[in-house]
Amino acid sequence: MRTLIVTSFVSLDGVVEAPGGEPGYRNSGWTFKDIDFDPAAYELKSREQDEATAMLLGRVSYQVFSPVWPTMTEEFPRYNAMPKYVVSTTLAERDLVSNWGDTAILRSLDDVAALKAGEGGPISVHGSATLSRNLADAGLVDRYHLLVFPVLLGAGKRLFSGTDKDKQSLKLVESESYSNGIQKLVYDVVR
Repeated sequence: MRTLIVTSFVSLDGVVEAPGGEPGYRNSGWTFKDIDFDPAAYELKSREQDEATAMLLGRVSYQVFSPVWPTMTEEFPRYNAMPKYVVSTTLAERDLVSNWGDTAILRSLDDVAALKAGEGGPISVHGSATLSRNLADAGLVDRYHLLVFPVLLGAGKRLFSGTDKDKQSLKLVESESYSNGIQKLVYDVVR
């Protein structure tokens, strides 16, 4: 069984929308505005690239990342080389880029569960707020890698679902605070 890891930049109030500067959101680029850069705070992102063996994305994140990440050969060499899986009911094979390695389309959460049940190492979920919420609601997330930024954004896409469901316990397995106020929180989902 493979480990499914949701990794995210998140505001203190749970918003994950447009951390890197994507257009169309009024707080776009919030991870880089008014927060001092501390390279130690991003060590987790480098480690994720070394540990993951596959990347899982929702359609929207795939369409945002696929034109850009393949050109970022120094920043994302392992991500660019690893297999990618896109969860979408609407994306067609012709919509996949040809320069980002092996990419497969999964049509349902059952397909994700089957991928998870197979052989291999950790699967990392990037961006993909809607997918992350649906994966959590379906009990498919095993771990969260969170970099929590000291900002309150109010409106925006949230990491966690508003679904009325049973309590889900998490076990803190790693944490660190950085000089710029960012906190690293790594949680395993308790089953």
